[in-house]
Amino acid sequence: MSLEQHAFLMKGTVPSRTDWQAAITEIGFDMQIDPELKPFEAFGFLPCKLEGRDSGFEIYYDPSDELLTAYPQLKENTGLRDYSISFRWGGDMAECACVLIASAALAKSFGALVYYPDDNLLYSYDDLVREAKQALEEMK
Repeated sequence: MSLEQHAFLMKGTVPSRTDWQAAITEIGFDMQIDPELKPFEAFGFLPCKLEGRDSGFEIYYDPSDELLTAYPQLKENTGLRDYSISFRWGGDMAECACVLIASAALAKSFGALVYYPDDNLLYSYDDLVREAKQALEEMK
C-alpha cells in the first residue's frame, strides 16, 4: 500500500535542489536529497540518504488544479499556491521520515501548505518535525 502527501506552493517559490537541501540542513536533520534532482523535471523515485542510509520516495511536480479538484475542501486554504510537489512512499518508516523532513523544509522555508489526504490533515511545520522525529525513532 502506498501513501501520499502533497505540498502546495506558488510555482515561483518551488526550490532548486540546492535551496531545498539548505532548508533541510537548516531544520537540523541528517538527510540529503539526490544531487541530481531537477525540479519540475523529476518524477518517480528520488533517492535520499537518511542518517547515512539509502532511502527515498516518489516525487511528482504538477500544477495544483487536479489536486484541488480531488480535494475541493483545500481551495480556501491554498490561496495563491498554484503548484504542488507530491510524495508517495510505502510503509517503510525511513521513507516516511524522508517525506516528513522534505515537507517540513518546504513548509518552513518556502511557504508550503502540506496535506496528508488519508487523514484529511493539514500539517503545521511543528507537526511535521514532531512526526519526522517519531518516524526516525521507529526506524531504529
